[in-house]
Amino acid sequence: MWEEMEAYDNIPGQTKITFLLQAIRDVACAEEVKTMAAVLLRRLLSSSFEEIYPGLTVDMQTAIKTELVTSIQTEASPNIRKKVADIAAELCRNLIDDDGNNQWPELLKFLFDSVNSDNVGLREAALHIFWNFPGIFGNQQQHYMDVIKRMLVQCMQDQDNPQIRTLAARAAASFVLSNEGNAALLKHFSDLLPGILQAVNESCYQGDDSVLKSLVEIADTAPKYLRPNLEATLQLSLKLCADTNLTNMQRQLALEVIVTLSETAAAMLRKHTAIVASSVPQMLAMMVDLEEDEEWAMADELEDDDFDSNAVAGESALDRIACGLGGKIVLPMIKQHIMTMLQNPDWKYRHAGLMALSAIGEGCHQQMEAILNEIVSFVLLFCQDPHPRVRYAACNAIGQMATDFAPTFQKKFHDKVISALLQTMEDQTNPRVQAHAAAALINFTEDCPKSLLVPYLDSLVQHLHVIMAAKLQELVQKGTKLVLEQVVTSIASVADTAEEKFVPYYDLFMPSLKHIVENAVQKELRLLRGKTIECISLIGLAVGKEKFMPDASAVMQLLLKTQTDFNDLEDDDPQISYMISAWARMCKILGKEFQQYLPVVMGPLMKTASIKPEVALLDTQDMENMSEDDGWEFVNLGDQQSFGIKTAGLEEKATACQMLVCYAKELKEGFVEYTEQVVKLMVPLLKFYFHDGVRVAAAESMPLLLECARVRGPEYLTQMWHFMCDALIKAIGTEPDSDVLSEIMHSFAKCIELMGEGCLNNEHFEELGGILKGKLEEHFKNQELRQAKRQDEDYDEGVEETLQDEDENDVYILTKVSDILHSVFSSYKEQVLPWFEQLLQLVVQLICPSRPWADRQWGLCIFDDVVEHCSPSSFKYADYFLRPMLQSLCDTSPEVRQAAAYGVGVMAQYGGDNYRPFCTEALPLLVGVIQSPESKVKENVNATENCISAVGKVMRFRPECANVNEILPHWLSWLPLNEDKEEAVHTFDFLCDLIESNNPIVLGPDNANLPKIFQIIAEGVANESVKSEDACSKRLANVIRQVQGSGGLWTQCVSTLNEKQQKAVQDLLTA
Repeated sequence: MWEEMEAYDNIPGQTKITFLLQAIRDVACAEEVKTMAAVLLRRLLSSSFEEIYPGLTVDMQTAIKTELVTSIQTEASPNIRKKVADIAAELCRNLIDDDGNNQWPELLKFLFDSVNSDNVGLREAALHIFWNFPGIFGNQQQHYMDVIKRMLVQCMQDQDNPQIRTLAARAAASFVLSNEGNAALLKHFSDLLPGILQAVNESCYQGDDSVLKSLVEIADTAPKYLRPNLEATLQLSLKLCADTNLTNMQRQLALEVIVTLSETAAAMLRKHTAIVASSVPQMLAMMVDLEEDEEWAMADELEDDDFDSNAVAGESALDRIACGLGGKIVLPMIKQHIMTMLQNPDWKYRHAGLMALSAIGEGCHQQMEAILNEIVSFVLLFCQDPHPRVRYAACNAIGQMATDFAPTFQKKFHDKVISALLQTMEDQTNPRVQAHAAAALINFTEDCPKSLLVPYLDSLVQHLHVIMAAKLQELVQKGTKLVLEQVVTSIASVADTAEEKFVPYYDLFMPSLKHIVENAVQKELRLLRGKTIECISLIGLAVGKEKFMPDASAVMQLLLKTQTDFNDLEDDDPQISYMISAWARMCKILGKEFQQYLPVVMGPLMKTASIKPEVALLDTQDMENMSEDDGWEFVNLGDQQSFGIKTAGLEEKATACQMLVCYAKELKEGFVEYTEQVVKLMVPLLKFYFHDGVRVAAAESMPLLLECARVRGPEYLTQMWHFMCDALIKAIGTEPDSDVLSEIMHSFAKCIELMGEGCLNNEHFEELGGILKGKLEEHFKNQELRQAKRQDEDYDEGVEETLQDEDENDVYILTKVSDILHSVFSSYKEQVLPWFEQLLQLVVQLICPSRPWADRQWGLCIFDDVVEHCSPSSFKYADYFLRPMLQSLCDTSPEVRQAAAYGVGVMAQYGGDNYRPFCTEALPLLVGVIQSPESKVKENVNATENCISAVGKVMRFRPECANVNEILPHWLSWLPLNEDKEEAVHTFDFLCDLIESNNPIVLGPDNANLPKIFQIIAEGVANESVKSEDACSKRLANVIRQVQGSGGLWTQCVSTLNEKQQKAVQDLLTA
């Protein structure tokens, strides 16, 4: 077979076409040969059209077109006829030119003739072509609109031929989908929907769910099309979902219509709550559809949930509909049902009720939080249920709530929950339940505040140790391992939260854990071994280097041994990702001493980070033979095309990339040997769109790798930066996901700060300018779109919540634009201003009084940077920003006040003489803000401290603008600054200047103010506003030493300090 495939691949394209067409037309050929030839020809045209077709002679091209049409007209076998229609559609798809002209007009004529033909086979072929390629009319579509509509209506009413009705409905759906953005067209075709719905209903009972699948696609892509007939669509979906005569698949697809709409058109669906309320019992009924399974409680392998099962489908639907419509609507609909189910004598109902409770937690978060007390008390009762699978479901609900409602859940219910789970974990006769209780404990401890967990450590550790010992014995005697796998992870999770408080228990666990890693080498114990490796490294990290060190080298040797066998591990071996994460933890524990292990570790790590996923571009025909359970996932690209990716190895790849980031961060110059290969791996991964985590790691790695490479000198560093720079700028322009985008922008800004002036050439600046301009324009456009959505007929508070989230995302990107500009200004200073002018008007727009506060805050921050780094030239833009800045000092939003006050401070310090009048004008405004009664409350304190610092900067750098003697006593009374550490340093610097010059106002008559000054200094040090590495800390220490020499004054000064402040003064003197 392979030789034949290779031989086929080597035939020239033109010969292939001739040969395949002959085979299709050959009456003597067997049907499977013809089918094969048709599939090959269609694939050839879809994958290699550009390489082959334009090179054919015009006669040859005409011959192919004629052959295909003739073949459809004369072919006797419906199956082959359909396959040839697919080829015709594929060829036609490629023959629409860039202006939308269809260069195969004969096919259109054939379509019109065939649809009106008496021959059912031809009508079917015509509809099939239109279904396959609804864009076939090209730029003539508008002209033929009524004809298309008549044709579809006529075929959907064909009383004698159900297959024509079905196909016409699919074609209509296909046409609607391919015009999803054209509101007028959707409206014009809305009267076809009743016919489509009728066809959905009919075809389902003929065992064909293709029209139903089309309806799901419409709900997904063009939900607005359904609005005029939404009630009917929902009624039909509900009816089909409830009909147990249909297959599970069909019932689940019908439910999928409703669930998808809750995601794509939530506001529209919220107006039809009665039907949604009727669909909830359907989902719950599906969740009750469980098998009795005698073996269940003893099973040692967790087979993956059967994804086609009704129970899984019902649970997933509930989860999605709760998230889609929100708890305000869904919880009241479901609460009573769940309560009733939990009282049912049949275990399946109790199980389903608890699983439903787990499923809705995320979507009904706020509403459930209000009644969490009664929910938790009720669920905990089921940990004692007579049926093991109900106890399992109770553990599931607790674990889910521990995650969904953390840390409130932990704070309120730690006592009840920990004891219930520990009790359930003792259920020796039902390992599945034991394991799930351990899993719930992991969820609980992961998000549990340390202080809450510490009192339970003794009891937790004791239980876990007893179970671990028992299960180790079972492993030896029976080979069962399920519970052990979970318990090992529970121990790890407890250690991870308890940190150094775990030290006393270290010796209780470490010997057994090392024993497992040494001896659990069989293939079926791979997961256990991986989890144990994870546990050891987490315990090591928790207890710290000192306690772990005696074991560290032994553990490293164990890991290295696994490592040398690493090349024999299969690609899907779970140990790989555990190993990779364990190495990184060992690196954190050992610090620089880890460097010696890099030669062994890096090989496998790079291998895993370099995994290339299998991908494929498939059309609808190929899709029918692929399924998602072979580990493939598909994205529908529209126009009958899908993109498939095999997801195996993707998570491992992401972990490995994350770990490379960790090494670069921890080892710095110790990692320099590897920077080159890592940079070559990471730069292309900025475009790895299959996994967000990989792109984030690639972005994070860039500035860290530059830091590692610094020791090699400027030339090496510059080469490395040149290798990254283009890719980073392009990624900022093309990254689709806003979370990843913000990481890339942040990294780019860090790189520029690191590399400094000269790191960007003219092309870089040009491209960057264009991209940043685009981001700012998009920011304004998105705000307009959100305003428009607030006018939409479906607007409600649910929509408003979504809009608020989008708004937060947008502002976050704006902060990153500001970061990048900051790095450029601080590196390039005034010479970059001509480049900045292309953005100037957009930034001015940000600070208009009518804009939202976040826009004004970040617009002012950008101008603050211009003043700080680009003065005195910055004054040429003063007309744009000075008035808004001074007005913003009294803004209602503290964030805006803070940005404005910082601006006044940098004007005084860096701005130059031109800014003097503004410093004078700003002073009384600043003092007014500081003295207002609310100025020290939590939300205002940062803005107020910036005002205090700005007053200090005006007195220090522009004393001619202030009546210093009058303001100083007030200014001293406002110190120290506790929240804004950066500004605190400025105030202490100035304070040192004043004391060192023996300023009489500061020191007071006979040094009477010294106790107060002592208090300011001591408070500053105690609050870490002054750090020992700050230059002013030495100066402050000197002030204190001078006083120390004069006995009486010293005693007087120290006596006013509390214990914490006295210790702070001691620390300052000994630093």
